[in-house]
Amino acid sequence: MINLDNLISPVVDSLPPSGIRKFFDMAAEMEDVISLGVGEPDFTTPWTIREAGIYSLEKGETHYTANAGLAELRKEICNYTERKFGVKYDYKNEVLVTVGGSEAIDAMIRCVVRPGEEVLIPEPSFVCYKPLTVMAGGVPVPIETKEENNFRLLPEELKEKITDKTKLLILPYPNNPTGGVMSKEDLEAIAEVLRDTNILVLSDEIYAELRYGEEKHTVFSAIDGMKERTIVVNGFSKAFAMTGWRLGYAMGPKRIIKLMTKVHQYGIMSSPTTSQFAAIEALKNCDEDVEEMVREYNYRRRCIVDGFRAMGLSCFEPLGAFYVFPCIKSTGMSSEEFCNTLLQEEHVAVVPGNAFGASGEGFVRCSYAYSIDNIQEALKRIERFVSKHRKG
Repeated sequence: MINLDNLISPVVDSLPPSGIRKFFDMAAEMEDVISLGVGEPDFTTPWTIREAGIYSLEKGETHYTANAGLAELRKEICNYTERKFGVKYDYKNEVLVTVGGSEAIDAMIRCVVRPGEEVLIPEPSFVCYKPLTVMAGGVPVPIETKEENNFRLLPEELKEKITDKTKLLILPYPNNPTGGVMSKEDLEAIAEVLRDTNILVLSDEIYAELRYGEEKHTVFSAIDGMKERTIVVNGFSKAFAMTGWRLGYAMGPKRIIKLMTKVHQYGIMSSPTTSQFAAIEALKNCDEDVEEMVREYNYRRRCIVDGFRAMGLSCFEPLGAFYVFPCIKSTGMSSEEFCNTLLQEEHVAVVPGNAFGASGEGFVRCSYAYSIDNIQEALKRIERFVSKHRKG
């Protein structure tokens, strides 16, 4: 009999499963569960985008595209980025269309990180950065961000973690899971630390459109001197409610985009053709749809933050993405225990904060990309649960 233990990759075998999906899968097997666990918009993709995809099929656009993506889509990505954020890119050489933003993150890390080199990762942050670094042979180096600093990466914290092995900094803002953001001044301070180094930056800006308050999002590559060292990752899942279309993109220096296209070419070939035609429509004509969704998210954001504070839980006010990250330390439970017990007793699914790094312990992530009715009912159940279990 074959012995698979001696054949499979020990690196991949040692990786933990996603802490997000764990509670989603548990909730799926229970009745009367309200899930605030998965970061997926509850909005259906706007009709004009769906129509563009359907029309492309009716026209017979069912073949491979160029490896880097449709030229028309890459042009629109550049037009959109310049129109919205004031940064210019060359569609021929500096843009790659990928299968979601996650593929772009994976390809970038694989193209630049050599075995033993260090990748700086502000935490709490999205679950994929560490495993992808490990699979590339790199060494993840977490940088703890703190609630009292609004979960921002501070320049002194960055400087402290830089060594002669540092190859890459990941900038995950607006942040998943905290909803924290970095202002233009914050980013300029980070740029000042990097200016005389040979460190690359992967700026994951998938939530760029989901900003609340007066200040708009600043693309990191717009900061003076940073474009030459930065790969910006974005996509269509969050802002355009296109999760199932699986489409993202990377923008950056020609040399790195060329390498990423090579990885994409061998591993993927090209991104889904129907999705690419739909994305062209999204970029051209859906600003108002995005603005309407952001207004609704903002309303839900205020409701859920107020709800957690009213039940006596400390809750940082997020200014980006669609997550809140309340502190549950007053219950005396760990993040895992809180989420497991809440699911069993009140049938509400949220994600333990330590799924996003050790510094997330004592917090839970709740998504407000769900209907206001679900959010309000979930808050009632969580309040009942917290009142029952609060220590002191």
